[in-house]
Amino acid sequence: MEPLFVDRLLLIADLFQRDMARAFDGTGLTTARVHLLWVLQHAGPSTQQTLAQLCDVTPRNITGLVDALEKSGHVRRTPHPTDRRAVLVELTDTATETMARMQEEHTQLNETLLSAIAPADRAAVERGLSAVAAHLEHLVTTAATPAPESTGEPSTPRGAP
Repeated sequence: MEPLFVDRLLLIADLFQRDMARAFDGTGLTTARVHLLWVLQHAGPSTQQTLAQLCDVTPRNITGLVDALEKSGHVRRTPHPTDRRAVLVELTDTATETMARMQEEHTQLNETLLSAIAPADRAAVERGLSAVAAHLEHLVTTAATPAPESTGEPSTPRGAP
């Protein structure tokens, strides 16, 4: 039987996870820690509260992630310039170099994966992937939104259009 489209997407997600685990083996970096570094690279110095929101984790989780990254020399906490009660988390020079290398590898992987697609098909594949990602994001957001209690109607099943 031919795999379903969603099965192929799940396989791709699994392969990315396995590749990341291989790439970070022995570095002390986990997927969650790398995600936080990626967020900091793009958002710049931020409070832990802001980072928790951007990473969609609890404040307790962000504290653990920042503590671990501070211990490994990837981030530092500095006083907030205008709020003496707050601290900013920022990348260290080591982390900035790591993230630059990671961005370069990310770009190379992008080019490698695109090379597997015929040039004439690339725009269509990118449009299709964008449409699937947007629709999946909508489904996930809708499923996370509490249904109105007064309608008595069942909620839309997962995966319904």
